Amino acid sequence: MNKELVVVTGSSGYVAGQCILQLIQQGYRVRGTLRSLERAPEVRSWLEKGLGHRTSTEELGFVAADLGTDDGWEEAMTGAQFVLHVASPIPSKMPKHEDELLIPAREGTLRVMRAASKAGVKRVVQTSSSAAASYGVDNPNERVFTEEDWSNPNHPDNVPYTRSKTLAERTAWDELARAHPNIEWVSILPGLVLGPVLDKDASASVQVVAKMLNGELPGIPRFGFTVVDVRDIADLHLRAMQAPQSAGQRYLGSGSFVMMTEIAQILRDKLGTEARRVPVRRLPDWLVKMVSLFDAEVRGQLFELGRKRRFSSAKAERDLGWRPRPVADTIVDTATSLRAVGALRQ
Repeated sequence: MNKELVVVTGSSGYVAGQCILQLIQQGYRVRGTLRSLERAPEVRSWLEKGLGHRTSTEELGFVAADLGTDDGWEEAMTGAQFVLHVASPIPSKMPKHEDELLIPAREGTLRVMRAASKAGVKRVVQTSSSAAASYGVDNPNERVFTEEDWSNPNHPDNVPYTRSKTLAERTAWDELARAHPNIEWVSILPGLVLGPVLDKDASASVQVVAKMLNGELPGIPRFGFTVVDVRDIADLHLRAMQAPQSAGQRYLGSGSFVMMTEIAQILRDKLGTEARRVPVRRLPDWLVKMVSLFDAEVRGQLFELGRKRRFSSAKAERDLGWRPRPVADTIVDTATSLRAVGALRQ
């Protein structure tokens, strides 16, 4: 076993779980943080199912640490060589106040950085988001965004989540330069993360597929996403952790841009009768706008109608040898795994 210890924050999360699987498969020791250790047996159980074998406490351990407090972070970082800071609040619905996301995202990142610096951690890989590189632009359809781009959190085409990801990453780079030059820092900027889930309590990001398969959408609005597979984005985290040249860099991790209509078509083409509840009808923009009068979540996303935010992952491919898999494979694997864990209607 590789004796190096990697801390993975938010270890019950969707991306974090895949990171842990790949770290253990590569021989690293892993210490995951959880807000409560009551979840440790459950998280260990579904990680072991993903691995296909039991884990020892040396191979995989857990520490209680919450982004909202200082408690537990010193213990979490002790003896670690690397940190994958994946934990970040992702709401299943629009928060009542944006500070519910902004404060824990920003302050939590600082807590992780300061504890890692104090413990002598070599490198931290932060999970940011492509949202930190593509908002605050009046005509995003005309651009292909790269790591050189930064979102403007004060522009009206933002929601609390996009602001939180931008401010958390900006805060990290600013604090690093000011107070923690001893740490190597890398940021990973994923698109919409889909792919196989390990348990029923999966990420909010997979709900776009789950709701289609469950027949919860009356039709398909003119929204779209740049999709990346959870296995591929975990692989990018590990490559960024290991490669000497990645220190101080940002890496976009994204695959193809797909409209929701294309996701629905892939599900119907590949799954046959299992996709019988996937809507066929397209919702006209005027109807989506009417629905938004009664649905705050839809209202908050209206500015995305018809928007196509495309990203280049050429830097990650060139510098780290990273390759995303075909988006159709990712969508089908998302659906298959949701059914396998009992997250879909029968």
